[in-house]
Amino acid sequence: MLAMVALHVLPPLLFALIHGAQRYRPGGILVFLAMCLVIGNLFENLGVLTGFPYGRYHFTAVMGPKLFQVPILLGLAYIGMGYLSWTLGLVLTGDRDFRLRGSRLVTLPLIAAFVMVAWDLSMDPFWSNLAHSWTWHDGGAYFGVPVGNFFGWYLTVYLIYQSFALYLSRRSDVPPLMPSSHWRIAVLFYGVSALGNLFAAGPPGVAEVSDAAGVHWKVSAILGASALISIFVMGAFTLLAWVRMPPRQD
Repeated sequence: MLAMVALHVLPPLLFALIHGAQRYRPGGILVFLAMCLVIGNLFENLGVLTGFPYGRYHFTAVMGPKLFQVPILLGLAYIGMGYLSWTLGLVLTGDRDFRLRGSRLVTLPLIAAFVMVAWDLSMDPFWSNLAHSWTWHDGGAYFGVPVGNFFGWYLTVYLIYQSFALYLSRRSDVPPLMPSSHWRIAVLFYGVSALGNLFAAGPPGVAEVSDAAGVHWKVSAILGASALISIFVMGAFTLLAWVRMPPRQD
């Protein structure tokens, strides 16, 4: 299970570090990394200790070693998928080749946060109820996940993106013009991540699972919801970003 979790986390992380260094130089992507780790871990630890802003929950041993109350792998997931979602936000808003100024300093983080939360919306019931990576103490309306969790996720990733946008706006250097292939590969990577969700499977021979509140959920319904979100939300973001691409320049 730990190996499966790592496969969902480490490839996007490596992609973010390599791809991001080309666009923002090594120093810039390291700033993004630091913001993801600091803000993400701060809110996740706060969530475990107080229930704010996600709901009452705790992490199990499935995701491996922890930093305080939060698995290290989860912090790294903020970087990989967070970077992909940020990059799709750049493409969707048309801010690929421009310095962030004015209203774009806010609109880009708002849109990128939606792209990121779509990933959590597709996977949270799977990781909590089928993989048992974390446990929601009171269950929730969305296959055992509290609805407030997604508002908490949106707040967290928005603050990460807003912080990074402000950092970029204060940099003195002009962002380099990147070839269209630079953006296409990031959009494809996000799309592949959505496609990978379609291959998720429940425990062999298990038709129903129970959340911590004792509510029973069909495994087929959890997997079906994950597939629908992956296709019609993550897939829609992928397609919209693809058609927003500039003509091939390389």
